Amino acid sequence: MSNTKKIALMSTLVLLLAVTAVFNFVLAGMGSPSVDAGASVKVNYFTTYRSERNTTRSEEFVQLDSVIAAYTADTEEYIAAVQRKQELVELMEDELVMETVLKAMGFSDAAVAIGDSEYINIFINSNELTADMLTKIHFALEVEQKVREGNIIIMPVYAES
Repeated sequence: MSNTKKIALMSTLVLLLAVTAVFNFVLAGMGSPSVDAGASVKVNYFTTYRSERNTTRSEEFVQLDSVIAAYTADTEEYIAAVQRKQELVELMEDELVMETVLKAMGFSDAAVAIGDSEYINIFINSNELTADMLTKIHFALEVEQKVREGNIIIMPVYAES
């Protein structure tokens, strides 16, 4: 495949990502949907966060699948796309495990964000976090996920359940 075709394919994928981001932003700003007798649906921060995270990941999977379909199995692009897809699956599994551990610790809800950086962002449904709570969270994640303490950023986000 020529460099021109590669550049065109990657440009198209980037454009698609930008368009989906704009649509996501526009649709998110339209307000919460209403139910039968005009009662509005209560939107929870954690539910919204997970939904947006899943949408973004689904879009990335679609893009990776298109790269995988466009190249043969022995090309660099194919191998890189398959590796990135596997990395995303592992990140999703780690986030789910960490969220489950945090809920098992007694928090009503939690969201974990693992990106390409070395940091893990944790959002806990709580008004405030005490030093004891932070220590327990750090210890649980160090034991369960082998995460170093300095790489965890914990933020309380109070969202009514």
